[in-house]
Amino acid sequence: MARRSRFKKVVGGLGIGAAAVGVLTLVGCVRTSGGTWYFDEAPLPEAWPELTPVDSVEIREYPTYRAAVVTDDRTSAGQSQMFGPLFRHISSNDIPMTAPVDMTYESTGDTAADDRMTAMAFLYRTPDLGPLGTDGVVEVEDIAAQAYVSTGVRGSYSDQQFADGLARVRAWLDEHGDWRADGPPRYLGYNSPFVPWFWRYGEVQLPVARDVEGG
Repeated sequence: MARRSRFKKVVGGLGIGAAAVGVLTLVGCVRTSGGTWYFDEAPLPEAWPELTPVDSVEIREYPTYRAAVVTDDRTSAGQSQMFGPLFRHISSNDIPMTAPVDMTYESTGDTAADDRMTAMAFLYRTPDLGPLGTDGVVEVEDIAAQAYVSTGVRGSYSDQQFADGLARVRAWLDEHGDWRADGPPRYLGYNSPFVPWFWRYGEVQLPVARDVEGG
């Protein structure tokens, strides 16, 4: 019995030690951008703007970047069905993984909760990396420079989190007549499932353009 008790203590100690190492590893990946902290699991694309503070709404200007894209008309709709082909694409072509993962949505009803994901993209580190073109269901394309109205979100991704973030950016647009929506909303996810859900960071965004008449 004494030996078994000592064994349990050793195993328990190892478990605590492993957990501590995991926490320290995560802490070592903490970075700040635009006054916002996040877990830096993968590099951002070249010339990526500062991240948007959580619950704040601000304009962000994005440069031209290259991305591997899967749309719902090329594969079964759904996050897992889109993620798999994208991951196989970058793995087979030696393309380094970056953050964030870009998920574009289309409105199918009167509220943000009715929006559905229509595309997912993995962003390339530099705009000259790899060739453009088609790789199975994956399309590698250059995304033009674009302004977005953006809000930062913290926590596990959910439809409600996306809906709340989208409501904030739409409310901001209602109050700023010199900007207008210029395309569908997107969610940028910066963290993998390995980061505890309550520490994960993302951005909910709408592409925008200057409204000359409104301004």
